[in-house]
Amino acid sequence: MVTRSGSATWQGGLKDGTGTVSTQSGALDGLSYGFNKRFGEEPGTNPEELVGAAHAACFSMALSNMLSEAGIGNIDIKTTSRITLDKDGDGFTVTKAHLVTQISGDGDKAQIEELAQKAKAGCPISKLLNAEVTMDATVA
Repeated sequence: MVTRSGSATWQGGLKDGTGTVSTQSGALDGLSYGFNKRFGEEPGTNPEELVGAAHAACFSMALSNMLSEAGIGNIDIKTTSRITLDKDGDGFTVTKAHLVTQISGDGDKAQIEELAQKAKAGCPISKLLNAEVTMDATVA
């Protein structure tokens, strides 16, 4: 089993507060996020963008593995995952993750398309988007 972590800090209210996100590996280290980065045009990141990047990376890796196992060479995959955040009553809900991918490789086009569909359904982040969410909370 492999466990990786990401962390976040937040200070202040929703609209006037600021936060940072970091990853265990240090690839992200104190990257700024906030309301205007999420709903406006202020530079920085936001949760949906981070989920989209993780989803695109996971799908691309899963597809690469499937293509390799099928004997397809010269693999080149470019993927974007568009995460949709919609208003839901008093809050918001992620309602859709849409993968847009360009795939090339030395193989049958129909087989590559079939494997892309399998990777979409089977990559761990695709599965996570339908997963049970658990929590341990400590209030100090």
